[in-house]
Amino acid sequence: MPDHEIQKEIRLIGTGASPGICIGKAYLVDKEGIDIVEKYFISRKNLDSEIKRFKMAVKNAADELRAIIENAPEDVRRHTGILETHVALLKDKMLYDKTIETIKNERVNAEWALKKVVTGIKMLFHDISDSYLKARSDDITHVSDRIMRFLIGTEEINIGNIDKRVILVAKDLSPADTSQIQLDKVMGFLTDRGGKASHTSIIARTLEVPAVLGLGNATQIINNDDRIIIDGATGIVILNATDQTLSEYKELKARFEERKAFLSRGSHLKAETLDGLSLQIMGNIELPEEVVSVLDHGGDGIGLYRTEFQYLSRNEFPGEDELFDKYKDVVEVMGRRPVTIRTLDINGDKAIANSNGSDEANPALGLRAIRYCLKKPDIFRTQLRAILRAAAFGNVRILIPMISSLDEIRDTKRLLNEAANSLEKEGKAYNKNIEFGIMIEVPSAVILADVMAQEVDFFSIGTNDLIQYTLAIDRGNREVAHLYHPFHPAILRMIKHVTDVGKEKGIKVYMCGEMAGDPFNVPVLLGLGIDELSMNPQSIPAVKNMIRSLKVEDARRFIMEALKQTTTMDAIKLVEASFGEMIGQ
Repeated sequence: MPDHEIQKEIRLIGTGASPGICIGKAYLVDKEGIDIVEKYFISRKNLDSEIKRFKMAVKNAADELRAIIENAPEDVRRHTGILETHVALLKDKMLYDKTIETIKNERVNAEWALKKVVTGIKMLFHDISDSYLKARSDDITHVSDRIMRFLIGTEEINIGNIDKRVILVAKDLSPADTSQIQLDKVMGFLTDRGGKASHTSIIARTLEVPAVLGLGNATQIINNDDRIIIDGATGIVILNATDQTLSEYKELKARFEERKAFLSRGSHLKAETLDGLSLQIMGNIELPEEVVSVLDHGGDGIGLYRTEFQYLSRNEFPGEDELFDKYKDVVEVMGRRPVTIRTLDINGDKAIANSNGSDEANPALGLRAIRYCLKKPDIFRTQLRAILRAAAFGNVRILIPMISSLDEIRDTKRLLNEAANSLEKEGKAYNKNIEFGIMIEVPSAVILADVMAQEVDFFSIGTNDLIQYTLAIDRGNREVAHLYHPFHPAILRMIKHVTDVGKEKGIKVYMCGEMAGDPFNVPVLLGLGIDELSMNPQSIPAVKNMIRSLKVEDARRFIMEALKQTTTMDAIKLVEASFGEMIGQ
């Protein structure tokens, strides 16, 4: 009996990194050779030549990356900032200098020294709960792998040279690899490593290429030319699909593409309900290059510009001019549209390799975000000055994360005034008259919303942390992640309290957490009275379309029933019963 008749259908589950379905033949990208490194000792007289060998490998890696940047296809040119960051990482002190120091002090070969240093750097990221920050260790891996390849002498597969329609299968793909994808050749890709917050994932979503990451051992199971199915929304990869499965996924693929085309056609229409209420639908970004994606998907502005990236994986804090240049780039591209810049929201000791801070047992409840910034006022002032300077070039709002007390708001405003006064004395262009807002993501901020509203211009509800802190759930923990849901009655009541306070005190209430980006949640959010929603750029068209399908009057009546529900499941069932037909469109 032929082999294919007895092969069973295999389903692999990974992380859906970029939505879409593709069906095609596997193309294995071989990156063998750089994981296995032998250690050997170098004699004193050969140490200088070993260091030169390492320096040459770094130079070759930098030259290769610059060539990729110069030849990047039009679709990914907006993301060359990620690759430029990788060029900078090659010479980063904690990677470059530390490796040279290890070669000298331990008299070991460059490959072993590099591997040891990278392992140490990765440990810095190991205990971070935030998936975006954790994924930055991938950047270190990709950069070190590129150096390692030149040290060992292995050939790089040039993805740009692939000349047939395929699905890429690899242990890992760096942003540089992903940026070389030719859309007429590569239908999608899957990898053993990586996650949704990685830069590879960001580029995949920008290219709108279906991708599943973090599969673990896919490269050991899948062979070249195997027919595979990728579902980038659910994270499912299917090998040896039955005729029935193949037929189902062809139908799903056709429906997905038809829906995507329909939403795309309406993405630049206003988000206005059937009875005339208009909402601003904004995009969340992490890198300046993502601004184009917000505009392409019909975004009305930037509702959340995360500023952490410039602080990560480096030996020193970024200077004011470096921060200002990045902020100004975003502000100028957006023109009159709002750009909401959130101040630093990480534990700085994890961000900066040489900070002499002690490890925290529970960093999610520790010295992070505004707490860290107020403890390090010089670092905070540098960022505040950069934001005020960028505000002279467009419509900027400032957003302060993890506020839990009134004192934190007042201390921040004092530092902001000091930053403005210092810029005035120096004669630098700036704009102090910008909207000042706080994140509502800690239960104490919900309870004190009436008091805090008197000190700020707007609230922005960060549902990711608000749900996590309110329900005492680490959503990265598989044992309890199923309990994490935005329709928990306590969460709905908290949001209602915040929007009620906003109306009473005359300030706007926005939402920038993941809850805002799901069309299923829109009837609830409309009913609760949220004034503006901000989300991943790719979610904008579907959310705008949902808003255009509803009457705010119906949503307001509905929310009174929803708030009476006493379990999460009851709330979900009520939404399905009331709006299920519209959501399924």
